[in-house]
Amino acid sequence: MIDLHLHLDGSLPPETVIMLAMSQGINLPSFDKDELIKYLRADIKCGSLNEYLEKFDLPLALLQKGKALETAVYDLMIRLKENGITYAEIRFAPQLHTRKELTQEDAVFFAIKGMEKGIKETGVKAKLILCLMRGDNNKESNMETVRMAEKFLGKGVCALDLAGAEALYPTENFREEFELARRLNIPFTIHAGEAAGPESVWEAVRMGARRIGHGVNAVYDKELLMEIKKRGIVLETCPTSNIQTGAVSDIKLHPVKKLLNMGIKVTVNTDNMTVSDTTVSKEFMLLKREIGLTPAEEAQLLQNAEDACF
Repeated sequence: MIDLHLHLDGSLPPETVIMLAMSQGINLPSFDKDELIKYLRADIKCGSLNEYLEKFDLPLALLQKGKALETAVYDLMIRLKENGITYAEIRFAPQLHTRKELTQEDAVFFAIKGMEKGIKETGVKAKLILCLMRGDNNKESNMETVRMAEKFLGKGVCALDLAGAEALYPTENFREEFELARRLNIPFTIHAGEAAGPESVWEAVRMGARRIGHGVNAVYDKELLMEIKKRGIVLETCPTSNIQTGAVSDIKLHPVKKLLNMGIKVTVNTDNMTVSDTTVSKEFMLLKREIGLTPAEEAQLLQNAEDACF
């Protein structure tokens, strides 16, 4: 199995959080795993993407040192092996790990170090996707992330992404970053059509995204769906997460099956293993149970993921 949409900071289990906190002398709301999970896992319907994103605050506070980043990526690789994953593209935003002594380049270096150690030990293949962040005053940081992707492309990094509060900061605000990425031949995916409507997906398409993170709201625009199909753009759906953030109101209404049967290259991913309490296997079981996903459809989704790897 393959996971193409997997955030590092949203996939730290309580055990890793406790270990990182103790090694750095950082206090936690609780050192009891059952209590701590309340601060790391979102409710099945938490209300909005912004509410969902609050669960990243604690993990990010623990990932401000090189050794911590290395450990977190390595531990994630071990979990991926345990969950039957053969290849994953792990994404994180280097600029969010520079609150203390790390530079963006340091953050990428240590993440790659942890990933390579995990690959060697588990045999699981992996690459990193570097996330640009939606915001008001981070143009310089985003442009630096593009440069980091250029520096490490093919050396552990495979692509760029744009993540964050989608409805608050429109994709079009980040046109300059993706123009640079295109000039440097860096492939990219963009979060769109999750907290915002079809227009956000249109913007990602116009910018040249080869994949769209989530993209479920594209289903409300037939012309957009035809454009996505024509261009062979891949949608990285994450069913449980889509329910939690309100992108889809009910799992029985999730469009993954409709999109697949239209011939659109859709995939199934976790988004955040801890925040959404899920694995790729659990996502497929959910779709089989709730929307009648057939073995043939599952096989096509798995093939789509294999074909869509950066």
